[in-house]
Amino acid sequence: MTILKNLGYWLGLPVLLIVVWYLATLGDVSTFVPRPLPLWEKFVSVWLGDNMLSDVLPSLGRLLVALGISTVLGVVLGVLIGSFRAARWFSEPLLEFLRAIPSTIMIPVLLLVIGLNDAMRTTVIVLGCLWPVLLNTITGVRSLDEVLSNTAKVYGIRGWNRVWHLVLPGASPAIMAGVRQSLAVGLILMVVSEMFASANGIGTLITNFQNRVAVPEMWSGVLLLGVVGVLLSAIFALVQKGVLKWYDGLKAAADGN
Repeated sequence: MTILKNLGYWLGLPVLLIVVWYLATLGDVSTFVPRPLPLWEKFVSVWLGDNMLSDVLPSLGRLLVALGISTVLGVVLGVLIGSFRAARWFSEPLLEFLRAIPSTIMIPVLLLVIGLNDAMRTTVIVLGCLWPVLLNTITGVRSLDEVLSNTAKVYGIRGWNRVWHLVLPGASPAIMAGVRQSLAVGLILMVVSEMFASANGIGTLITNFQNRVAVPEMWSGVLLLGVVGVLLSAIFALVQKGVLKWYDGLKAAADGN
């Protein structure tokens, strides 16, 4: 029963929107407005064939690598900056300066410095995904329970043991919130970096469809990005549930009291 209820939550609104979309396109509509069934057929023919290997998988590979790099960098730097007041004072002006620079603006610069390759496109995604993880990690570290921090000091828990057993678990809800934000940012930057300069990828193929005025194919790319976003969100929800199992249990216990 719970499974059916969860499926209802996940599929209820999308199914309703598809029905409305189908009814709204029964009559004469613009050639730029696709119908659901022909769009689905185009989606299958375009993306579930050779383009899956040549464009979709390389894009997803770059995205996952960039998310991994940005998460590791964001957590490491966030723990260091959040743990030491001098580090926060020293780095805050630089962080505010760098955060204000859009990642897409760096594409021409990175093309000159790194070149037209996967490393450049991955770097663009990393530059955008780093900030949600970094800033949330700093916030999470700074908001650690003072009682727990003082207890760790009393028992002589310092260095790596303090980071592993106190800082990272205590900041993990904020860290996971930052990673969730970076998923959406990374998906956007993946497409944008490929639209600017790339030999393959989802963004490149969508741009080619646009230049050829291949409207159904272009819309099928938009549909693909939506499906990828939903799948990434679902996978992250499972990972987050495992990582924050202790936190959810603590909240449930507090609500029960």
